[in-house]
Amino acid sequence: MYIGFTDYDESLLMRPSGGNPSVTEAVEAIIEDVRKRGDAALYEYAKRFDGSDLRSLYADAAEIDAAEELVSPELKAAMLRARDNIEAFHKAEIPEGEVVETSPGVTCWRRIVPISRVGLYIPGGTAPLFSTVLMLAIPARLAGCRDIILATPAKNGSINPAILYAAKISGVSRILKVGGAQAIAAFAYGTESVEKRDKIFGPGNGYVTEAKRIVSAVTAIDMPAGPSEVMVAIDRTSNPAFAAADLLSQAEHGKDSQAMLVIRAENRSEAEKLHTAVDEAIGKELGIIGRHEYMLPSLSHSYAFPAYSDEELVGIINAYAPEHLIISTENPDAILPMVENAGSIFLGQYTPESAGDYASGTNHTLPTSGWACSSSGVSIDSFIKKITVQRITREGLEGLSSTIECMAANEGLDAHGYAVKVRVDHD
Repeated sequence: MYIGFTDYDESLLMRPSGGNPSVTEAVEAIIEDVRKRGDAALYEYAKRFDGSDLRSLYADAAEIDAAEELVSPELKAAMLRARDNIEAFHKAEIPEGEVVETSPGVTCWRRIVPISRVGLYIPGGTAPLFSTVLMLAIPARLAGCRDIILATPAKNGSINPAILYAAKISGVSRILKVGGAQAIAAFAYGTESVEKRDKIFGPGNGYVTEAKRIVSAVTAIDMPAGPSEVMVAIDRTSNPAFAAADLLSQAEHGKDSQAMLVIRAENRSEAEKLHTAVDEAIGKELGIIGRHEYMLPSLSHSYAFPAYSDEELVGIINAYAPEHLIISTENPDAILPMVENAGSIFLGQYTPESAGDYASGTNHTLPTSGWACSSSGVSIDSFIKKITVQRITREGLEGLSSTIECMAANEGLDAHGYAVKVRVDHD
């Protein structure tokens, strides 16, 4: 059995613990070192961790242009199509500042202002996530962020060509050849060559995640990050091979990822049969695809739960608040309105999570570890600020004066009331 079948128990929804005091201690030391020594520390860590004897902390234009020749035509075409879809979806998210006259002579509106300086972190470990370059750089550019730096480790002095090409087609040219906690520290505090960032985006390993948590006290981050996860909801109409593939595509992210299955059935016997069909499909598919060293540990702490009503099914979904939710039941549109907690939702038999990860257009940087209860994924909103503005005429203030003065007096803030009175009484 690859994924355990068990009655629903809320304790089983707990994510694998990622806390590690030794990681925290190591990350704190790196952050402090970068704060003190700046660029010198970045050069030293690049050599120690990535085998890179760098002459410059940034990729030069020749290196970025040369990368294009190293990417296959097929991959370039795929990335360009994905870019266009991601751009189309995120363009539609761009808000317009509304103007409202709340009372005669009282006009209020919001200015949409891009965050000036952003740092985008792209992992370069077991899977070079060039797709994440598209997911972060495109909305940052569309939002109008004027200063974008992308950081990614350069193994033996070189950055994965697909990452460089993705940056180029996304409109980002400043690429820092530094990874790990040291890159996050540079973004948060600045060095001689890296200007402090106003907000940091992007996933990473446990060291990067811990660094983002620590520096969030001094600079904004996109969201708390944890291991990737999926919850797949199926019923008797679902294709077991599709469900198995969805579970495995999530499990291959890492040993600490979770791939949860919820089975909508009329009784336990039906649920057990559906579980067996999916589990057998997992076994067959494992014989076709690799990365078992990640998949099998991930599946070992993943579960399949029976649900005997739509309400029970949705109760499990909302309790887990999955990063990715695939509703592959007979009528997913009936389930959708009841779902309150999920990072991104995929409806129907032919909507795999892989589509959202790469090319459908939505963003794949999503809340994990239950944060979907209160947080959204990355969007244009992540890269902008909304500043309220108001203009009041004398007549408008006269109309509001009694309301403001009464409220101020009852809060004991007399100067607030006087700031209105002095204007209204002024000839």
